[in-house]
Amino acid sequence: MPLFYSASLLPALLIAMAVYVDPFWGWVALGFIVVAVAVLDELLPEAPTPLEGSHLITGIFLPLLLVVAHFGTLYAVIADGTALPTAQFLPVLAATGLYFGQVSNPNAHELIHRKHRLLFRLGMWTYVSMMFGHHTSAHRYVHHVHVGTPKDPNSARWGEGYYRFLIRAWIGSFRQGLAAEREKLRKSGRHPLENPYIIYLVGSVTFAAAAAFLAGTTGLIAYLALAGLAQSQLLLSDYVQHYGLRRRKLPSGKFEPQTARHSWNSPHQFSSAMMLNAPRHSDHHVNPARRFPELALPNAPMLPRALPVMSILALVPPLWRRVMDSRAT
Repeated sequence: MPLFYSASLLPALLIAMAVYVDPFWGWVALGFIVVAVAVLDELLPEAPTPLEGSHLITGIFLPLLLVVAHFGTLYAVIADGTALPTAQFLPVLAATGLYFGQVSNPNAHELIHRKHRLLFRLGMWTYVSMMFGHHTSAHRYVHHVHVGTPKDPNSARWGEGYYRFLIRAWIGSFRQGLAAEREKLRKSGRHPLENPYIIYLVGSVTFAAAAAFLAGTTGLIAYLALAGLAQSQLLLSDYVQHYGLRRRKLPSGKFEPQTARHSWNSPHQFSSAMMLNAPRHSDHHVNPARRFPELALPNAPMLPRALPVMSILALVPPLWRRVMDSRAT
């Protein structure tokens, strides 16, 4: 657990130092997320087996600390970081956007799978603060149900480039998540105004208004940039972790049950710790209620490099296809 704590919390500390101590730390935070994580992944041995016993107890506190780190960092960067000169603020903004996408996102993902109402709400509001609240519904009711089939907008097709996927997945997940929530309300007989999409949308507007109140136009622009960076990385993770993997359609017309072979995984230890074992994606899909320290690496498709490195590669579609197309067939 110490590696989970240090890897996921250190970037937030570096960003805070950039805002309140010296802007130079913004470059350090950016370098840590982009370069140091990749280097440490190569130097450290593969991630160990699932944690058990007391580690599961101490692991409960990390998602809570990361929620505090997320909202504290968001406030610090908008309220105080925007006062920095533009050249000094840009690396802080970039590092924060990467942190939200690579740490806050998997943490929110961990929490929306928890049954405890408070934990679920914390995950939901983390997504809302990144203007991506609908992922709370779409991920659970669409992605987990239809992953690896044409019905899932967040499963990248073989040969599909990331940028085309980005637009299709954003729009598709919003629409299908909304449809799923409406159907839930209809079946339960509840009022349409109880749809959580109202919270998602009103909450996003409220965060944007708060950013404008704290730092004017600069704060609003910075907030929108952070939300855009975080969202694009979330969808980038979906793209990499499901690219080209499809469930077979059975003679009955239904799709085969999802198994470990329908997600890409990575055994690299440091990025896995920073991202709360998100690269152990197959086990999560087969056992969505399993907490992050318990996730294992089953006999499943493995990425040739760590998830953050492969995500960078996906930004250059011709190189991505050269590396991954033969593996995804």
